[in-house]
Amino acid sequence: MRVYNFSAGPGTLPPEVLERVRKHLIDYDGTGMSVMEMSHRSKPYMKINDKTEELLRELMGVPDGYDILFVQGGATNQFSAVPLNIGTVNRKADYVVTGNFSKIAYKEGAVHLDAAIAASSEDKNFTYIPDLAPSMFRRDADFVHICYNNTIFGTRYTSVPDTDGIPLVCDMSSMILSQEVNVSDYALIYAGAQKNIGPAGVTVVIVRHDLTDRADPKCPVMLRYDNQVKNKSLFNTPPCFSTYVVMEVLNNLKEHGGVAAAQKINEAKAAKLYDYIDSSDYYVNSVQKEFRSVMNVPFVSPSKDLDDKFVAQAAENGLVSLKGHRLVGGMRASIYNAMPTEGVDALIAFMEKFKKENKA
Repeated sequence: MRVYNFSAGPGTLPPEVLERVRKHLIDYDGTGMSVMEMSHRSKPYMKINDKTEELLRELMGVPDGYDILFVQGGATNQFSAVPLNIGTVNRKADYVVTGNFSKIAYKEGAVHLDAAIAASSEDKNFTYIPDLAPSMFRRDADFVHICYNNTIFGTRYTSVPDTDGIPLVCDMSSMILSQEVNVSDYALIYAGAQKNIGPAGVTVVIVRHDLTDRADPKCPVMLRYDNQVKNKSLFNTPPCFSTYVVMEVLNNLKEHGGVAAAQKINEAKAAKLYDYIDSSDYYVNSVQKEFRSVMNVPFVSPSKDLDDKFVAQAAENGLVSLKGHRLVGGMRASIYNAMPTEGVDALIAFMEKFKKENKA
């Protein structure tokens, strides 16, 4: 019996996708071999690579002036790749720090250029998104960096920051494909696949083509966007199997109505869980309501001991990976695209049962 996996990443995958992968695991599409065994230069794999890009471009409405790359190293590798590729004109970049990963991105950016924190929500333990205005960014900054959804602290942006023309870079790792976005609002988008679009091992980069020719001469060859564009992400052996699974996830998303349909379901799931938490006198979510994440819902019970007990008993009831991040504690329910509404219902039912059994 499959459990409901609320892990923040690697996240749960659609059962239909797992079945397709299992069906083709030994013999993919009549090739007589698994994708795991396939040469990345072979026609069958190049077809997978092209189809994955085609589907992502269609589902996100990626304009022609943008390149799509499938690279390795996770989103964390992009913390270095971004400044080394597009932060080379004035060697300045502004960062909005709204959580752990944007803070790490800023620190890594500072290794390579003059990085400044334009705004931060750390003063209130990252429970809100700061108000932003064009005047907060340096006019000669090469880019402004944000993390749209904050996996650990459970916040998200509700609008695109106005940078008055400064290229906007966005880490969308934990919300990509969960809601409609206008790609043209961004100069560069990157996302680790393992939260919402596939297994760990591949990272998506969507970059405006005019920004791919300014890499620092000292930028490692594997991090250079121009090199990856020229080679269609096939400069060296890519994460073939992970990319193949991403293709199947994208196919599945398309079959179920695309991003708009997923967004509607996601918002309903999140509203149901937040409504229960808010109506209870037992669980608490400390994020300012207008900035609550639709993907990651942290909450606590009346004590740490009860939090630990909750996580353990939830797992015994088929609700796994609910332990909150060490920086926050408590519990965290990650309800990505592949988490069915039934999983949220099962969690709420368990929360109610646990409350009745443990309330003083």
